[in-house]
Amino acid sequence: MLTFADVEAAATRISGRVRRTPVLPAADGVWFKLEFLQHTGSFKARGALNNVLAAAERGELPAAGVIAASGGNAGIAVAWAAAQVGVPAEIHVPVTAPAVKVARLKALGATVVQTGTEYAQSWAASVERARVTGAYQCHAYDQVPMVAGAGTVALELVADVEVDTVLVAVGGGGLIGGIAAALEPTGVRVVSVEPRTASAMHSALAAGEVVPVSVSGVAADSLGAPSVGRIAFDVASRTRMGAVLVSDEDILAARRRLWDEWRIVTETGAAAAYAALSGGAYVPADGERVAVVLCGANTNPADLA
Repeated sequence: MLTFADVEAAATRISGRVRRTPVLPAADGVWFKLEFLQHTGSFKARGALNNVLAAAERGELPAAGVIAASGGNAGIAVAWAAAQVGVPAEIHVPVTAPAVKVARLKALGATVVQTGTEYAQSWAASVERARVTGAYQCHAYDQVPMVAGAGTVALELVADVEVDTVLVAVGGGGLIGGIAAALEPTGVRVVSVEPRTASAMHSALAAGEVVPVSVSGVAADSLGAPSVGRIAFDVASRTRMGAVLVSDEDILAARRRLWDEWRIVTETGAAAAYAALSGGAYVPADGERVAVVLCGANTNPADLA
């Protein structure tokens, strides 16, 4: 079970090795947590580094290094974390992974293996390779050290501003699980935001258990988990997490508005969190203070021109 103590331990472990990202006042009662400014261009660097460092502390980081499956961002983060401690990384991604993310993986020195069209296929291939090579398997969103590291975003956020609600885009749930665990003692509300066509958390909360979902849409490369992680679901259930869905059209409009009004470039998955506000899926109460986590920017900005 993931707890606040796990997030605190992660914060200590990665202190000074990740960026403390800024908070931008966006409108009256609304703040943006600019986590896309993190190393590797997404929040994933926090969890990946915590995971690799914790494995090294336990004596479980072999010479074969690390292996991971990812739609892109988690793999980039694992490759970066492996480079920080000087071990090799092998990253499995779908053939549909954005070229900008594949190029970044290679630039970080990772061995890139493209398998299948969905994350689940890449994951299965990575598990088999880890069995053969003995490499340490890093799950993109369902390992306690990975989720705890992601949760350090929230510790920074509430140290900088007072908020009532935090809106978080959800794929497999690693980020929101960590944030919800970090904020559990505070009473700050956490709300899951997902595309209607990739609703793993929303569907699990509605069913009362983790369930498989079909995945499609403009944010499927980063929010396209076939089911939400069990760690995130556990935290979401015990904290009575809110959940809303947004359309592809609202995601694209939010991404464009972030650029037009603030000159912020995010990937579509990160824009989903803001789409909940800009598209009306989440309407704050009078006086409610809301933070939006903008979690990644590994994208090609050319389509914003």
